[in-house]
Amino acid sequence: MTGQTRHGPTVWPLARRQHGVVTRKQLLDLGYTRHAIEHRVAQGRLHPIHRGVFIIGRPELSIHGRCMAAVLACGPCALVSHQTAAELWGIRQPGGGPVELSVPVTVQRKLADVRLHRRRSVRKTERAVQDGIPLTNPVRTLVDLAARLPEPALEAAVNEADKHDRVDPERLRRELERMSSQPGIPALRRLLDRRFFRLTDSELERRFLRLVESIGLPAPRTRVRVNGFLVDFFWPELGLVVETDGLRYHRTPAQQARDRRRDQAHTATGLTPLRFTHAQVRFEPNEVGELLLRVGNRLARCRDAA
Repeated sequence: MTGQTRHGPTVWPLARRQHGVVTRKQLLDLGYTRHAIEHRVAQGRLHPIHRGVFIIGRPELSIHGRCMAAVLACGPCALVSHQTAAELWGIRQPGGGPVELSVPVTVQRKLADVRLHRRRSVRKTERAVQDGIPLTNPVRTLVDLAARLPEPALEAAVNEADKHDRVDPERLRRELERMSSQPGIPALRRLLDRRFFRLTDSELERRFLRLVESIGLPAPRTRVRVNGFLVDFFWPELGLVVETDGLRYHRTPAQQARDRRRDQAHTATGLTPLRFTHAQVRFEPNEVGELLLRVGNRLARCRDAA
């Protein structure tokens, strides 16, 4: 069958799967001759974008088409990575820069509007496919970003990855432990150690009780049941319940619903519930103490006035 009869029913489905781009080899495999390809280029039906890669139809490409074209130009081991992978995962806003690819060190091509990161290897578990495009998975993408982003921007990316269910901080920490040394890992660990931080029950209790003593509040009861729920700290004389959450970023809908039910049950019986993260207790004790003191004093005044 000639390329002419193949064009309609075969090339367009392939081009749609590949976001509007095809390779010369794919066209030859479909039955197009070299002359037929050159003829369509001359007619404006095929538009070269990289060597051996063409846009079919209109020459405009989406970011997905630009990514697919770059991957096809660099071979089967190429992966979209860094900022561009973050854009495809929805964890970074479009930056308007070149498409970024991770490629084997043997790839020596230079492509217009493409930035290549040559690597000896990327583990199979760090590879993924999104909308048909090979790219680094969210964990590897965050590690790559961590080597270049300032902490606030990296924190925002981790938040977005969590919000879009790409990877939550708890799983991210586990995955970092399995990875070999990479430039971005230390920065990402520092962020998680600071923001996604959990004390053991005994460490938390010791720190929190010292904080309470320092601001002059009476010691609370610890790990007791109130309204059917096991709570971390309870002042029955003040009607105050304090819960501490280990996760700052990741709260699933089910977790959020349970927390709301607990807080609402306490509020319905006239108690005042407060929540702090373990990281706040560890790294921001002054702010925690100030808020506790204000709430405790207010509740004490209300009790005395009753």
